[in-house]
Amino acid sequence: MTTKPTLLATLLLGGALLASAVASAPAAAADDGARLFAEKEIAPWLKDPALIDGIKEQNRRNAALTQAEIEALDKRWTAELGQKDQPTIKAVATSSVSKLVMTKLEQAKGLYTEIIVMDAKGLNVGMTSATSDYWQGDEAKWKETFAKGPGAVHADAPRRDESTLMAQRQISLTVVDPADGKPIGAVTVAVDADKLELGSGLTATVAR
Repeated sequence: MTTKPTLLATLLLGGALLASAVASAPAAAADDGARLFAEKEIAPWLKDPALIDGIKEQNRRNAALTQAEIEALDKRWTAELGQKDQPTIKAVATSSVSKLVMTKLEQAKGLYTEIIVMDAKGLNVGMTSATSDYWQGDEAKWKETFAKGPGAVHADAPRRDESTLMAQRQISLTVVDPADGKPIGAVTVAVDADKLELGSGLTATVAR
């Protein structure tokens, strides 16, 4: 398979400015290629008012939740997986944030394979497909982003699914309120690693 650097010029353009911004951001487990992709391709749509309002509204509803209540909700979610009646899962799947990220997934034309949006507690606000659990607050996608503050980016190593043979890489970012710059949640975007090859430098190429 040959690759064409269709994103290379775009990602390298303004690289010097991004490098200085990244240097002042909190340290996170992401190489330069993943961080630059996050800044150029994902971060811009995280300012969408529908996304921000959806996260803030859930934060208000969940503000008083205890850890015990969060874990109970998580158990309810996992119990609903595979069942005909899924009220907890359906409430998230039909949310305005889920509708927004479904649109982003479709616009990515296969580059994104999944999107998960989390609130300040690490609970799902929106998703493109049902996740295996409701609470992401004990996972790196939330602990290495929202918990680290604005500017944090986390990327795991590419993993190939044995059944689908698809290689994916999850890139996660803190979501901030544009009004005051404070963190309100986090987002994880799973990227098809066979279509996007992220290197250790400020480069990215899309496989054709």
